[in-house]
Amino acid sequence: MQKSVAFYTLGCKLNFSETSTIGRQLETAGFAKKEFTDQADVYVINTCSVTDHADRKCKKVVKEALKSNPNAFIVIIGCYAQLKPEEIANIPGVDLVLGAAEKFNLAEHLKAGYEKVGAAKIHNQNIKETNVFIPGFSVGDRTRSFLKVQDGCDYFCSFCTIPLARGKSRSNSIEETLKVVRQVAETNVKEVVLTGVNLGDFGIQNNETFFDLCLELDRIEGIGRYRISSIEPNLLTDEIIEFVAHSNKFMPHFHIPLQSGSNTILKAMRRKYERELYEEKVNKIKQLMPHCSIGVDVIVGFPGETDEDFLETYNFINQLDVSYLHVFPYSERANTTARKMSGKVHQFIRNERTEMLRILSEKKKQHFYQQYLNTKANVLFEQEEKSNRMFGFTENYIKVEVDYDPLMVNEVCEVYLSHINQNGFAEGELNYSTQHLLNVS
Repeated sequence: MQKSVAFYTLGCKLNFSETSTIGRQLETAGFAKKEFTDQADVYVINTCSVTDHADRKCKKVVKEALKSNPNAFIVIIGCYAQLKPEEIANIPGVDLVLGAAEKFNLAEHLKAGYEKVGAAKIHNQNIKETNVFIPGFSVGDRTRSFLKVQDGCDYFCSFCTIPLARGKSRSNSIEETLKVVRQVAETNVKEVVLTGVNLGDFGIQNNETFFDLCLELDRIEGIGRYRISSIEPNLLTDEIIEFVAHSNKFMPHFHIPLQSGSNTILKAMRRKYERELYEEKVNKIKQLMPHCSIGVDVIVGFPGETDEDFLETYNFINQLDVSYLHVFPYSERANTTARKMSGKVHQFIRNERTEMLRILSEKKKQHFYQQYLNTKANVLFEQEEKSNRMFGFTENYIKVEVDYDPLMVNEVCEVYLSHINQNGFAEGELNYSTQHLLNVS
């Protein structure tokens, strides 16, 4: 009888890319893939460890899997598995814990047997020895494909555990990366999101650059859209910005981590730039692409962040021409420099500052959306359906909502943006004539 496997993914786009890749490996090995809510023989949980919340959620997901099948074999992979394998092994019901390198050998581990024996097995290589790049891409899970082109990070920001969880920065050569992209192009994917831990570091092992990769990707037939998921401001070169401004395939959308608008805090975080460089990059983008969407990551409540530091951040972001924020209250992480710093900010204040910036984010997003009302845009519609409504994104990342039509799933359609609806999305009016289906491949 064919055995079945189900997956649950926590965290970033990179994790979704890797989950999809491991899923295909297991299907090749003879497993039938099931939804997580179905009863499966094996459940694989791909974890994140950026925040304490992600750690707690992992335990909750394990419990949910065991509700579906109390006898299921539970495997934990991902960043949390690399950082705290013994802690995970003590979660009731967990049977196998695989670290950063071993997760891609899951099929071999399962072939060796996966009976529940009461004590979890741990296979966790020293992260300093994890130096092989394993490519990956998601397909079938979403309309867009998350393409992993880089892994690891050499930066060691004082708040971050990612170098400890994923190891040194590494990537394939451009030639090998293009082979994977051509595989994606053979699917019906319309948009590829380039993902990595420190994406702008692509190619450092091979004397190549991320800009070099973008030039080659732009020439690949079969992919209509690319997005750059997130790129450090110090690695976002003018040539990349200028390239995107003139490319028909790379979408006018950047996500650029800021983390703080205070140079004092940026220095304490060990970031590799000051706020002046960040502002310079935003201005450069907007000069060449006024319609470009710019997302910003911000951490509030970092040790030593005073009211003045926070207001400096708030006012700096407020005057920037950016489109939305991802706001995170600072979270203490084991084995990081920041955890040992003085000046701990009370959790109440962290939450208060988080809320202030989230309100600012909503104002920024609404202002950005309003500039494009009463205009037409090309929207790639997702598979998601909710209350007979469907959703998609314009080239410059405006989320659009229209009445559901299955024929529009995974299609790029010309849509008139009429107003902002009660959900905070742009309401779209769609002409259902086939002449409004756009061939972008």
